[in-house]
This record gives sequence, C-alpha cells and structure tokens, in this order.
Amino acid sequence: MDKKLEKSKKFVDEFKEFITKGNVMDMAVGVIIGGAFQNIINSLVNDVIMPLISAITGGIDFSNWFVALDGKEYATLAAAQESGAATLNYGTFITVVINFLLMALVIFCLVKTLEKVRTSVKKTEEVEEAQDPTEKECPYCKSMIAIDATRCPHCTSQLD
Repeated sequence: MDKKLEKSKKFVDEFKEFITKGNVMDMAVGVIIGGAFQNIINSLVNDVIMPLISAITGGIDFSNWFVALDGKEYATLAAAQESGAATLNYGTFITVVINFLLMALVIFCLVKTLEKVRTSVKKTEEVEEAQDPTEKECPYCKSMIAIDATRCPHCTSQLD
C-alpha cells in the first residue's frame, strides 16, 4: 500500500512541477489572449473587410456563396439550412481564409514591431555598457589598469 501512495505522491509532485513551469503558463496565457484576439480579427474581417470587398466587387456577399447538395435553388444560405438541405458553404470558407490571412498579417506586423523595439533596447543597453569605463590610468606610471584595482600591477603603487 505504501508503494502505491508513494507513486501517487510522486505523480502529483511531477504534475505540480509540470503545470507550474513557465512554458505551460506562457502557453496558457497565449491561448487565452489568442482567443480574445481571434474575436477582434473576426470582427475586423466580418464588419470591416468583407463589407469593403463586397462594395468593391459590386455587392458580392461571400456568406451566401454556397451549393445546395439536394439540387434545389435557394435564395440564401439561411433559407437552404432552414429547409434542412445539406450545403457546401465555400463562401464561408473564403471568409475564414481571409480571416486567417489577416490574423497572420497582424501577428507578423506585431512580432516585427516587437523585434524592432527589442533590438533598439538591446542596442541602447550595449551603448550604455560601452560608455561605462572598465579601465583607469595609474597616477604614478600612467599604465592602464582595471577600474577596481587597488594596486597597480605594473609599478605596484598603492591606489586610492
């Protein structure tokens, strides 16, 4: 019985370690933010982009592009679905593809901007590090020595 209890405790400990690792938490946050971001992209596609595409293409409504598999003609997708007909909704597929491409574009732009910011911050830090002196001149022999030296390695003078 002790071995089963010990194995259970070990399993629980391993699970705790796994679930509290940074990668799991980062992934969970990413999934949650991604879900919220998906709603923004869906609204952008459905409420802004698709009406613009529809206006540019002369009023084409992708949501009503479908084929009724029962061979009958329906005025709208909703009418076909209401009658119980199986439909092939390629207009919806086009909308989803546009949605995906827009999301990929937005994420690409976001990552590119963040990378640019990260690179500029890194360069600024490198410049600041380069400006901090690492050596000083010995006041007695004028040799360059480490900034934190208390005795000159060349002339062995005691430094302040």
